[in-house]
Amino acid sequence: MSKLSFRFYKDHKVRAIWEEENAQWWFSVVDIVAAITDSPNPRKYWSVLKTRLKRSGSELTTRCSQLKMTAADGKRYATDCFSQEDVIQLVRVIPSKKTESFLDWFVYSDNSIDGQSKKKAYTLIESGLLDSMRPGTVECLQQIHAYLFGGLYDFAGKIRTKTIWKDGTLFCRAEYLMQNLRLIEQMPETTFDEIVDKYVEMNVAHPFMEGNGRATRIWLDLLFKTRLRLCVDWSQIDKKDYLAAMRNSTTDASDIKALLHGAMTDRINDREMFMKGIDYSYYYEQPD
Repeated sequence: MSKLSFRFYKDHKVRAIWEEENAQWWFSVVDIVAAITDSPNPRKYWSVLKTRLKRSGSELTTRCSQLKMTAADGKRYATDCFSQEDVIQLVRVIPSKKTESFLDWFVYSDNSIDGQSKKKAYTLIESGLLDSMRPGTVECLQQIHAYLFGGLYDFAGKIRTKTIWKDGTLFCRAEYLMQNLRLIEQMPETTFDEIVDKYVEMNVAHPFMEGNGRATRIWLDLLFKTRLRLCVDWSQIDKKDYLAAMRNSTTDASDIKALLHGAMTDRINDREMFMKGIDYSYYYEQPD
């Protein structure tokens, strides 16, 4: 078991772990129960349900595996897990109004553009390719974007030639974009404040038609890692707080600086830290 992951269903965190031998994901049963029921104690709920399934002769419980996962206290515990196929069966035996909604999300999340791109992001982190890129450059950001979205978007890695808006925000006009990108590239990046200022300006530029946030957060972490020997523990930054801070950053970067500063860590060689960062980064882009 090598790759840990989080999936987010309506702000509920579902832990997952990758099994290399059989090339499949395993998912925490307790997390799934918490996501689709109103039980105040999802662990007890699952214990009772497991007993009932055994008594009824269901083979589902025999396919349950105990795998070590990190809990809220930071420690790793043996956790009941099901493979993707068995999760689908499990959810169907739990009486809940959220069943169909959860299954739509669960099946779709791995097959969507975001799901496929997220797998590419894992591979990018594991490949060591980032170490060969020039941090803080436009070319570096293009390389990251091309890796994440290659084969998914025909504009992967390509600077946009159209002016775009998002949620009422107008990003840099296409006719001025290349000029602005050259100026951003030349911005200093030796201190925390300078790096965040550069990140904010790159976000305002929004050089791609889609996928800017996901690519630029990896670009930012590479800058922090290279220049300051630090990185962001994105799990410490609430989604709503992050999105609000980024909206405000066009006129005042103090909120995003405070959020990032409070989540900095020196665990730059911790593989799980970067994998977790990918999960949260993609979570930020999910619609509410």
